[in-house]
Amino acid sequence: MNVTLGQYFPGHSLTHRTDPRVKLVLEVLFIAELFMVKRYAGFLLMGALLALVVHNSKIPLWALWRGLRRLLLILAFTSLLNLFYTDGRELFTIWRLTATWEGLHAALFTILRISMLIVGTSLLTFTTSPIMLTDALERLLAPLKKLRVPVGELAMMMTIALRFIPVLSEETAKIMSAQKARGADFESGSVFQRARALIPILVPLFVSAFRRADELAVAMECRCYDSAMPRSRLKEMRMKRADYLILTGMLLLIPAILMGTNRLWI
Repeated sequence: MNVTLGQYFPGHSLTHRTDPRVKLVLEVLFIAELFMVKRYAGFLLMGALLALVVHNSKIPLWALWRGLRRLLLILAFTSLLNLFYTDGRELFTIWRLTATWEGLHAALFTILRISMLIVGTSLLTFTTSPIMLTDALERLLAPLKKLRVPVGELAMMMTIALRFIPVLSEETAKIMSAQKARGADFESGSVFQRARALIPILVPLFVSAFRRADELAVAMECRCYDSAMPRSRLKEMRMKRADYLILTGMLLLIPAILMGTNRLWI
């Protein structure tokens, strides 16, 4: 079982070297614009921008595809719902279900939005180590400390969750392999039968997860970890000239794409 979410691909590209705080801000802006774009021209330009970042990051395409293909079923289901349950001009009819032109556009928009959303968020974790991502999130949310928001705890929880996604995935694969060696069958039968066959995996998986959580808690206590105390960092984040240029350029470019393309007819 291969899971790419939460993995980090070391590199020396401009995308890797960009300050994590800049990447987080631009990621939020990118996601917000994805749900505000209303024209195909906007998706085309956003896709071109995303392709440029992918090319610069040198992230293998198989890693991006692996994260995307697991959601193909959800994409297909949501697209069909939009196709047949959106009011508008009739496109074709199957039994009692009527597809509309407006539903077709809504389905295509859904596919483009979710696909680009997955690729964009994957790039953030692929090019930023979990530690740097935690520090960046903690720095950006630092003003909330005055409102007594536990910023340090939230940032640490997010990092641990991202870090343990591939670990638990690997543990699940080992448990499935061990049970297959004992005669378990996870591939034959109906969908409900295969889902029922996965239930015996949950108990050892939960036991392993709690055991790892306990070991992590002991390790953090042994290192005197206290989220309320100020922490020193091996690598202090400092904004460079290139980071300011990238941030300024993207803050101008992305809204310009939105305002420009939403006035077009395509």
